[in-house]
Amino acid sequence: MKIISKRLTLYVLGLFLLSLGVSFSIQASLGVSPVSSLAYAISLTAGLSIGITTIIANTLFIAVQAILNKRIELRESAVQLLIVFLFGFFMDATLVLVQMLPAPETLLGRFAFLVISLYIISAGLLAYFTAKLPLMPYDALTYVISDRFKMKFSKAKISGDLLNVTIAAAVCLVFIHSFGSIGIGTIVAAYFIGKILGRLMPRFQEPLQKWIYHDKNDLTVEEKKVFKPIKLES
Repeated sequence: MKIISKRLTLYVLGLFLLSLGVSFSIQASLGVSPVSSLAYAISLTAGLSIGITTIIANTLFIAVQAILNKRIELRESAVQLLIVFLFGFFMDATLVLVQMLPAPETLLGRFAFLVISLYIISAGLLAYFTAKLPLMPYDALTYVISDRFKMKFSKAKISGDLLNVTIAAAVCLVFIHSFGSIGIGTIVAAYFIGKILGRLMPRFQEPLQKWIYHDKNDLTVEEKKVFKPIKLES
């Protein structure tokens, strides 16, 4: 029970940090990461809060999973929806927090916010992946794309990101006649978040797992499978 509670704590912290990082990138006004590009595009064009559009976008990702799998996994979809509602709440809450800070008015200040967002998002991903709990719809969709089209995970990730960014750009161009949620920050995030995460995981993932499980030697066979460090595919 203590192990589960620690994993949940780490997981929720990861979601909070992810939302906080995205909020910093929104305030930077240089374009958000590919993962958040569609949600922010809908927010810009429909006038809805980023939390609500995050729920809408991720619900679409769940629907695409069902289409590609040619079946609906009710339990898995329900869990993903629950996660999405929590993440959507965090998005609105963290954006309010970040907006309390002085808005960056210079290009240097905006880039500083962008860099901060990259590291916070990477830290959030570290906690989120290390907890080894259900994936959010966008990440789960990447696995579905990989399996459905027999692609390496890295290629499926790139393909999914490109498609998401393209749709987000199209939505913004049609409704607000600009790229809106897409910018230099989108490209920077797509490249550097993976690099930063690749540096953080070897240093911090095992200590975090030791905090969860205490002594690796006391783990059951199933727990050892969970404990195994995640290796990022290049």
